[in-house]
Amino acid sequence: MTSPALAERLDGLLFFPVTAFGPDGGLDLDAFRAHVRAGVEAGAAAVFACCGTGEFHALSPEEFRACVAAAVDEVAGRVPVVAGAGYGTALAVQYARLAEEAGADGLLAMPPYLVVPGQEGMLRHYAALAAGTGLDVIVYQRDNAVFTPETVVELAKVPNIIGLKDGLGDLDLMQRIISAVRTELPGQDFLYFNGLPTAELTGLAYRGIGVLLYSSAVFAFSPEIALAFHKALTTGDDATVNKLIDGFYRPLVNLRNQGRGYAVSLVKAGVRMRGLDVGEVRPPLSEPSAAHVKELADLIEQGLALLGDR
Repeated sequence: MTSPALAERLDGLLFFPVTAFGPDGGLDLDAFRAHVRAGVEAGAAAVFACCGTGEFHALSPEEFRACVAAAVDEVAGRVPVVAGAGYGTALAVQYARLAEEAGADGLLAMPPYLVVPGQEGMLRHYAALAAGTGLDVIVYQRDNAVFTPETVVELAKVPNIIGLKDGLGDLDLMQRIISAVRTELPGQDFLYFNGLPTAELTGLAYRGIGVLLYSSAVFAFSPEIALAFHKALTTGDDATVNKLIDGFYRPLVNLRNQGRGYAVSLVKAGVRMRGLDVGEVRPPLSEPSAAHVKELADLIEQGLALLGDR
């Protein structure tokens, strides 16, 4: 069982690597290892393997375990490795155990598959997942998994549920959740993450309610830009934050919104254009158009040029 120290180690920019596939569509573990290694060497504070950006939905259990084990081996204890877990309760527990066997430090619990459960059902689901593993669990709020403040208080009472990642973007709800947990469980350290796609765009808003941890998709293909933004956000250099939002992140979000699944496929395209062939996305996702890939390349150059202006 991992130590509660995982929560203390999640301090910095969080790296969500893509999963590399070869020309035949199978796993390319060598490319995946190179991607993970480059991210850690660039300054990632944690590796979240086989999560949304890593196409968790497209991996078999055997592929999932192999990728998590490769990430753990490549990281070699330098930073925590957190793995995705999802689908229905039984499968989520199975993935949790595979991640534990592979040496992961924690889990990011994806929403349940297909159904839209009520609050009691979700509480039972995540409590059962947490009970089925010795790993610490971060619950991911998005899509069909949206929690009331009262439910989050109950989740926070589960010993190895250590945080909530918000992919919904309802700041009113998030403020009420944070307030409820703080009031009902005084003194308990419970982590909150901005988990929106291109989280940097809402970084100032989340910082305003005390949420500084976030997942950076940009880090996967341009750690220079992502780290510069993170430093500016966490040190109060709002001039740099706003310059990068105006000149890079807002145009990037506009581009991301041009196609379904671009939150993943554009990231993969970015990794490829920076020199590492991680292959294409698996169905049901599809590749971005050539015009949009060219626009992404121009945006990356524009973002790097902004760093030179600082």
